[in-house]
Amino acid sequence: MSKLAIGAHVGQENPIEQAISLGLDHIQLFVGDPQGWKASVIPHPEGAEGLKAQAEAAGIGIYVHARYLINVATSNNKVRIPSRKMLQSDVDAAASIGAKGVIVHGGHVTADDDAQLGFDNWAKALAQLDMKVPVFIENTAGGQHAMARRADAIKKLWDAVGDTEVGFCLDTCHAHAGGIPIESAAETILGITGRIDLVHCNNSRDEFDSGADRHANLAVGKIDMDALIACLAKANAPIVLETPHDAVADDITALRSAF
Repeated sequence: MSKLAIGAHVGQENPIEQAISLGLDHIQLFVGDPQGWKASVIPHPEGAEGLKAQAEAAGIGIYVHARYLINVATSNNKVRIPSRKMLQSDVDAAASIGAKGVIVHGGHVTADDDAQLGFDNWAKALAQLDMKVPVFIENTAGGQHAMARRADAIKKLWDAVGDTEVGFCLDTCHAHAGGIPIESAAETILGITGRIDLVHCNNSRDEFDSGADRHANLAVGKIDMDALIACLAKANAPIVLETPHDAVADDITALRSAF
């Protein structure tokens, strides 16, 4: 089995030191309040150049998770337009710190909207985005009107955006909770998109197709560990753990022993 690069989501206080202490190949972080619309904030006393230099000196890669509030699919102008601006802001900040990519959730439309509107809005958003670093759309766990929960919706999304340079981030908890069996999740996504650029490796606290986005540490969730490892091997992409921090070291050890 090939060696896969392993990382974890870390807090904004001394992120590179956290990576070193955990023995990570890369980290994922936010560049601002994940629930806010305010401007990007680089978590380093010397700003973007300081964080970039520190990461390069330590040999630590960086991924940026875009803000949770971003929803470029919606028909609501008061959300969609700020979402496009915030995604650009996070991409710009990611470029300034030498990040490998920006991960953004697929978003959703309302019950009153035709789902195709959301797919079209994604295409429009990407057409105007200055993609200074790669952008990866992440599958989501819940919502009946989500753009990237179920395989059929992801297929329609990729029909709309697949001719752009956008990539895909497979979240294993979201796949399980969203109704995509983990045993075939990587194969399903590869069959639709032709690519998996990053994997968010998380177990799930809830049952299959629950729609609940509640991550669990690898050894204690509802996803079978052997099936999870097989999914990661099939995806063959860098891994980011987003599991509860108090046991993330055990999760890293488990993945290191598998890969």
